[in-house]
Amino acid sequence: MYNNKVIICGVDTSKLPLLKEAEKDKLLKEVKKGSDSAREELINGNLRLVLSVIQRFTARGENLDDLFQVGCIGLIKAIDNFDTEQNVRFSTYAVPMIIGEIRRYLRDNNAIRVSRSIKDTAYKAMQVKERLMRDRQTEPTVSEIAKELELPVSDVVIALESIVNPMSLYDPVYSDGGDTIYVLDQVGDNNDDNNWLDEIALRQAIKDLSEREKHILTLRFMHGKTQMEVSREIGISQAQVSRLEKGAIDKIKS
Repeated sequence: MYNNKVIICGVDTSKLPLLKEAEKDKLLKEVKKGSDSAREELINGNLRLVLSVIQRFTARGENLDDLFQVGCIGLIKAIDNFDTEQNVRFSTYAVPMIIGEIRRYLRDNNAIRVSRSIKDTAYKAMQVKERLMRDRQTEPTVSEIAKELELPVSDVVIALESIVNPMSLYDPVYSDGGDTIYVLDQVGDNNDDNNWLDEIALRQAIKDLSEREKHILTLRFMHGKTQMEVSREIGISQAQVSRLEKGAIDKIKS
């Protein structure tokens, strides 16, 4: 697994093993005791998790075999660093680790030139982020990362933004029952006489939403928070956030 290229194309991924939570917990405890066989079984039993994560990056045109192998590195790091004493599911901890490893790979292979000092700041910020996630089992804020680095928040934001891959016009931004909206669909034309009518209609639709619905949409699409982050902030479950968000979007669309 470590030396040979993992082949995805042409392989029936449904035949990959799938571990139950109890099995994962047992194997993780054995890994902490130094069991190499348990570590290997845990890796193989979570390859489907890696496959599900790399689906987020398919629109970038990257080689899936390469992304899969990089994702496996993130999975291995998650296994080696996971704290079994914390009341957190392994997949909850592993997914950000896998995503982080893939993003680091994409940044290192980015064709756009970024100054060395900004890139160094960004890498230090990512290292601090991973350390804080490992210690706290939760994603830190930019302010917390900046405090650890003893840098202004603005410097950390600029550094992290500078190494993000450019967005493609064909990147999906929303999908509902197969009706996918791409970035290209949101590129407006200021010369369009209908723009002001659309804006009035949109403003009225948003005005008719409840305060909670407005707050959720603001946190999700203006502040870029995940549904889980929103649920923690306003004190409801992630499932409720998802339902309210979908309901608000449906109201605006109608």
